[in-house]
Amino acid sequence: MTQKRSAGLFLFRRPAVDAAPAAGVEVLLGHMGGPFWERRDAGAWSIPKGEYLADEAPRDAARREFTEEIGLPPPEGAYLPLGEVRQSNGKLVTVWAVEADLDPALMRPGTFSMEWPPGSGRVQDFPELDRVAWFAPPLARSSMVVGQVPFLERLLMLLND
Repeated sequence: MTQKRSAGLFLFRRPAVDAAPAAGVEVLLGHMGGPFWERRDAGAWSIPKGEYLADEAPRDAARREFTEEIGLPPPEGAYLPLGEVRQSNGKLVTVWAVEADLDPALMRPGTFSMEWPPGSGRVQDFPELDRVAWFAPPLARSSMVVGQVPFLERLLMLLND
């Protein structure tokens, strides 16, 4: 069995120019789309990311997935590697942080298809992410998928160094 891998971009912004490095930082998270997540909030927000195959460079995949999930081109700028984290499902996720601002209202998400309701024979399209929003770190920590919190911690450590 081939190791499943995902790659993503973790946007951050620093609205207060004269504050300490990680003070006032906000991160962009996407709320996962589809009927399973629509009424959930805690643990339902994710770094925009997606799977890639062995023949694709992880950073290229992260940029491609950003466009697929957000509907906007990936930001330019310095890509700060945040490393890898193995999720509870065994998937290995690689993430880069990049400082950029993005207006959530401009998001045009990609979609996926699934049978819904289960067993109905009806296939429906759902957004990969149904919305994106900026979060201060404490709220991000409690809102995001638990297995992705290490990326937030790594970003904050990097910004404080």
